[in-house]
Amino acid sequence: MRRVMHRYFRLLPFALPATLAVMLGVALAMAPAPAQAESAEAATHRSETKAVIELFTSQGCSACPPADAFLNELSSRDDVVILSLPVDYWDYLGWKDTLAQPENTARQRAYAAVRGDGKVYTPQMVVNGHGHYVGSNRHKITSLLATAHLPVSVSLSRTHKRLNVDIGAGTPPQDGMVTVRLVTFLKKAEVPIRSGANHGRTLTYRNVVLDNEPIGMWDGKAMQLVLPTDAVMEGPGRGCAIILQIESDKGPGRILGAGTLRAEAQG
Repeated sequence: MRRVMHRYFRLLPFALPATLAVMLGVALAMAPAPAQAESAEAATHRSETKAVIELFTSQGCSACPPADAFLNELSSRDDVVILSLPVDYWDYLGWKDTLAQPENTARQRAYAAVRGDGKVYTPQMVVNGHGHYVGSNRHKITSLLATAHLPVSVSLSRTHKRLNVDIGAGTPPQDGMVTVRLVTFLKKAEVPIRSGANHGRTLTYRNVVLDNEPIGMWDGKAMQLVLPTDAVMEGPGRGCAIILQIESDKGPGRILGAGTLRAEAQG
């Protein structure tokens, strides 16, 4: 996916959907809001996804396997989007994380900058783009999920070689822009660890982020996107999610909506 799209996104900080259609030759439609524009509350009612859980983890972190296992369990839920983001800052301890990307480390630090607390550690979970929690704290995360919600509906469907994205209407924030992000991931990875803190273990990861790219912006109106499935989920064992996130000059903020294909539709 990065090979197909990265050269376009590096030129534009936020690629507008119409531009994406021209550059990639994809069919894309901006659907006007219905005559009776639905409110954010109505969109909440329709949304199947109520939380996005991002786990910043590392193969070189002795405390991370319990959090990785917990995220694996959460992956079976239909009402959450889970993402594993391996970081690279523990590589010096004796094992170079085979899945880590510097972009994941940068995203974690950007979250800390937006929050203003400077808290960067593993295993760290960020829920709906704000707050941070020890990733193995099952009680805390389970309690958060009991009341979590996303105010804007996002749904994905797959037909032949088309990935259809429907984003509902809602109330945009007063400050900051709302970016539509396409996240591609490896659905499952099993990694034997041969040195370092987890030496001798084979760790299983779910939804390991490969790319997180802006593909448009949301202004509160309902919109539809159509993307080429072959490019979005290039290669075996790949999946994708769409995330609607408030962003500022400092970095990513609250997530307003998210959607992913169900397991059987990821292909």
